[in-house]
Amino acid sequence: METARQKFEDYLRQENYRVTPERFEVLNTVMSTTGHFDADELFLSLKKGGSKVSRATVYNTLDILEECGLVFKTRLKDHGSRYEKAFGRSHHDHLVCVNCGKIVEFVDEAIETGQENVAKKFKFKLVAHSHQIFGLCPDCQKNQ
Repeated sequence: METARQKFEDYLRQENYRVTPERFEVLNTVMSTTGHFDADELFLSLKKGGSKVSRATVYNTLDILEECGLVFKTRLKDHGSRYEKAFGRSHHDHLVCVNCGKIVEFVDEAIETGQENVAKKFKFKLVAHSHQIFGLCPDCQKNQ
């Protein structure tokens, strides 16, 4: 079974990116993180652990990790981007609060089936998808 490190290293070499210890520090921290996080939180976590990794390296490495499918990026309108590890996790979709940025993960078979039907209808070979529903979480609804 391929590890996240192997997949990342193979991708770096295939795409002619430099293979550096700093990139693997970022990878290791991402793989040990649970839940959703932003790039600055990841940077601060690395710094707290004594890492010398730069903020630019964190941002650049997150982009590469997204490219190779090891992290998933959720773009939030007023709250920047949030990340989560994708490697070793089962597929899920997201509800995103447009007010506070809260993210709720969910799986819904009707949505999965609907996406397959749409792809079939338009003769697309479905290889991946990202589904995000934007709205107001219950807490933000109470405060309006």
